[in-house]
Amino acid sequence: MKHVQLGTSGLRVSRLCLGMMSYGNHSDRPWVLNEEAAEPIVKAAVDAGITFFDTADVYSNGASEVATGKLLSKFFKRDEVTVATKVFMPLEKGPNNWGLSRKHILSAVDASLNRLNMDYIDLYQIHRFDPTVPVEETMEALDEVVRAGKVRYLGASSMYAWQFQQMQFAAERAGTTKFISMQNHLNLIYREEEREMLPLCRATGVGVIPWSPLARGFLTGNRERDGVKLTTRAETDSFADTLYVDSDFDVVDVVREIASKRNLPAAQIALAWLLQKDGVTAPIIGATKLSHLHDAVASLEVQLTADEVQALEAPYVPHRILGH
Repeated sequence: MKHVQLGTSGLRVSRLCLGMMSYGNHSDRPWVLNEEAAEPIVKAAVDAGITFFDTADVYSNGASEVATGKLLSKFFKRDEVTVATKVFMPLEKGPNNWGLSRKHILSAVDASLNRLNMDYIDLYQIHRFDPTVPVEETMEALDEVVRAGKVRYLGASSMYAWQFQQMQFAAERAGTTKFISMQNHLNLIYREEEREMLPLCRATGVGVIPWSPLARGFLTGNRERDGVKLTTRAETDSFADTLYVDSDFDVVDVVREIASKRNLPAAQIALAWLLQKDGVTAPIIGATKLSHLHDAVASLEVQLTADEVQALEAPYVPHRILGH
């Protein structure tokens, strides 16, 4: 497993990041694995050299962070692993229990540390942009948790490029900590980030760690044109139903064609395309089966030809902004 720097920061991460959203006891999502079922998959990731793991406070209402802390402590000393989590979404009722206010950030980071059972978070990410809070307040609060030693680096997630730059400029102007990473929605059937966010990140040295690199299973064939859904996740993932459209199956058809010619799973082709994208550091992969993990790791060795890349990209049609 190759390790690379996250953007131009000094933080080195594995070329793949394992998303821990798929794990956590008592989740309301039927496809999420409990800690016992998740352990063999996490161990396989560790054995493959993955040292970068991503979760969020909201996943399974905190249970994912708990599972992340317990599972990773079985395989790593704390300084051997890079742990990322997020803040923004509500876990409890109350006017201040969500968003990017100073009040919520300072409370949420302590709650995440408690669930993770860790002394610090390597990469603390804002889960979304909060238009209700001045960016100066948010960046100052985030800087405070860094200076307190609770967080090592800061990252952001899906938003418009102008919003991201506004936050970066606020930190630069105040001399406080800036974001080193962008976790955005990017895959073969959603490429709107190529227009502004990816060029911005490349120009400013920000690492890119895309979420949903397989379009929540769409690119691996977990559903068909006639509406048939072939996996538990496809049947119960209502969010995915809002993201993708019928024309996206044209892209899936090309993925399947190239995968068939190569005698490889579709997942390896789709991930190989993302891994060769300029500026992408480490896609965040999900795995509820060992085969998912093995396909992701194998994709690191898949080299697509220029003609294959052109064929994969040709059917793309512009999308409305999705995932912000």
